[in-house]
Amino acid sequence: MNAPLYTTEILRLAASLPEPRGLDRVDGAADERSPTCGSTLRVEVQLDDGGRVRAISQTVHACAFGQASAALMAASAAGKSRDEVREALDDLTNWLAGKSDEPGSWLGLQTLAPARSRKSRHGAILLPFRALASAMERAGG
Repeated sequence: MNAPLYTTEILRLAASLPEPRGLDRVDGAADERSPTCGSTLRVEVQLDDGGRVRAISQTVHACAFGQASAALMAASAAGKSRDEVREALDDLTNWLAGKSDEPGSWLGLQTLAPARSRKSRHGAILLPFRALASAMERAGG
C-alpha cells in the first residue's frame, strides 16, 4: 500500500504557517512564483548588522507542501546568512531531484519526503527558500 501524500505532519506544518507581519524595517523583499504549479510567495526580510536574518514575513499562496516548506523555512531562518540560505536551497534542490539522500541541515525538511516522487510539488517546496535567498540578495545580506 502506498504511503499518503499529505501526511498529518505536513498538514500540521501547513496549518502552523504564521500570518504575515509588519517588520520594524524591510531590508529586502522578493516575490516568487512557481512555474510548475502557480504557487506564489512574498518574503520580506530584516537583517542584522552582520547580514544575517533577524526577522522575516511571508505571504504564501501555495499547496500544503508549499505552506509546510514555508513554515519550516520560517522556523529556522533567524540567524542564517545568505550563504547558508543558498546552501539550503541547493541541498533541497538536489534532494528533491534524487541527487542526494538528505535534504540538508535545515531542520525538518525530511518531513517533505512524500513529495520527492511528485515533481509537480517541487516548485512549491523550493519557493520559500528561493524567495528568502532573493530577498537577502536584494538587501545585500
